[in-house]
Amino acid sequence: MSPLAQIESLLFVSGDEGITVADLAAATGLMRPAILASLEKLAQKYAADADSALELMVNDTTYRLVTKEATADVIKHYFENPLSTSLSPASLEVLAIIAYRQPITRIEVDEIRGVQSASTVQKLVLRRLIEDAGRLDEPGRPKLYRTSAYFLDYFGLEKLADLPPLPAAATPSTSDEADGGDLFLQAFNEQLNQSGDET
Repeated sequence: MSPLAQIESLLFVSGDEGITVADLAAATGLMRPAILASLEKLAQKYAADADSALELMVNDTTYRLVTKEATADVIKHYFENPLSTSLSPASLEVLAIIAYRQPITRIEVDEIRGVQSASTVQKLVLRRLIEDAGRLDEPGRPKLYRTSAYFLDYFGLEKLADLPPLPAAATPSTSDEADGGDLFLQAFNEQLNQSGDET
């Protein structure tokens, strides 16, 4: 695999958190000048390709892939379209974990689920079901997420306290040892069923 392809793949999987040059170097073994040259080449490639919806954004030393401004209308339509209102099992699982453990970082969600969640978190942000809750005061200052007011409306809740209690094995002190996010999802599904019965 070419250096350019390696860097592009890491940018993709890093999602909205992005990735630093230092992390790119650690993952690929490439030197900083080679990484910067590849990043510049990717940025030019996306800018020159009218058929590409992507562009490269940089904040300080963190790079991320984002969609071009011209795609805003079609993306907004997709997330507002009634045909796309159903949530995938992965989205429900991530949403359940955030609902019960908020505020929580994406990395903490990954640890509970046992799989990478960056793209799912990004989709939930775009659907306005979760929102930015600041940053954790630790190295890297990872972003925190919480459920939104729209989340309550979407699931017919007046307040978060209306969520059913978690099984004992998924309490905050032991949930990291639980079987992924299954226990969170189990409790969350109880709420979904209750909401469905009321409609």
